[in-house]
Amino acid sequence: MSSSSQVAESWISTFCSVLGHEYFAEVSEDFIEDDFNLTGLQQQVPMYKEALEMILDVEPEEDEDDDEEDEEDEDEDEEDKPPTYRRARESRHLRIASDISVIESSAELLYGLIHQRFITSRPGIGQMVEKYEMQHFGVCPRVMCDGTKVLPVGLSDIPGQDTVKLFCPSCLDVYNPPNSRFQGVDGAFFGTTFGCLFFMTFPELEVGRPQSHEAIQAALREARARNSPTALAAGSPAAKQPDSINGVAPHNLAPGLGPGNIYEPRIYGFRVSERARSGPRMKWLRSRPVDVNELDEARRFEEEQQRLDNTDVADEDEDEDEDEDEDDEDERMLDVDLRVSERRKKVPRRRRVANGGNSPMDTNGLGDGV
Repeated sequence: MSSSSQVAESWISTFCSVLGHEYFAEVSEDFIEDDFNLTGLQQQVPMYKEALEMILDVEPEEDEDDDEEDEEDEDEDEEDKPPTYRRARESRHLRIASDISVIESSAELLYGLIHQRFITSRPGIGQMVEKYEMQHFGVCPRVMCDGTKVLPVGLSDIPGQDTVKLFCPSCLDVYNPPNSRFQGVDGAFFGTTFGCLFFMTFPELEVGRPQSHEAIQAALREARARNSPTALAAGSPAAKQPDSINGVAPHNLAPGLGPGNIYEPRIYGFRVSERARSGPRMKWLRSRPVDVNELDEARRFEEEQQRLDNTDVADEDEDEDEDEDEDDEDERMLDVDLRVSERRKKVPRRRRVANGGNSPMDTNGLGDGV
């Protein structure tokens, strides 16, 4: 007999090899033995200590020896005991078997919660990327995604809420696994953090087929024809696409969405209008700008702030010019007032005499009274 066949398979390897557990990674014992990684799990798992011992294949030898001795003693004295004792012994064995089943279910729950934390660590996410590249998790069932590889995720971090789902990075949507054997896997064993953290850790992974320059130009023409708000001005060339946006290549940003990747219902070759009763609805859920520069919010914010700063500076300059013009106008008006006042001082005032200077008693203007 070879030495490899004599080594018993560990509980972790057995659990991961069960049909329907192909999505799981094998958590290392070093990760489990670190108490920091198990913080808070003791309150969530019943019979936590026994479940942890089962996962780590730790068997208390002293208890087994004592049980064997007790069983030998009981076997020796069994004939002398009444039937009631035999029934009590049988019920004891049944209780032990039920405890083992409870421990096994607790061990599966505990391993799943540990697995949720392990796949977000460096060694765990390394195992998952190997599975992802080998297409262990399958592909997206959406036709427009063209066989994009998917990733198992959970919709909740709390056990018992929902089953595991498959996340597609091409259409940014989740789907039920195609095989029914995965419907019994709890989604909390993968959690809500793993999917996003995976693609942030490996931005160089090719999510979809890179679009060529001709494909981008064709999408732009199609968007212009439909008066899409994301279309550029008619006749203008496509803007230069950046090498990366927030560390992600543009062709990895939801390549399964946008113009040309949305199913269009047609009747005898004519596209069904969105205003029709049976027309397409909620197409904006699958929308994606042709020019990915619109998604570079950081650059757009910086340009907007710079434009506002320049506008403020220009307004300040205009205000200063207006103030200077007003000051010059005030000075000119003051000079005019000064010149007018000086001119009035220089001109002698003439005394006005009534009736040509004659006596006010002279009525006929002759100057002599009659």
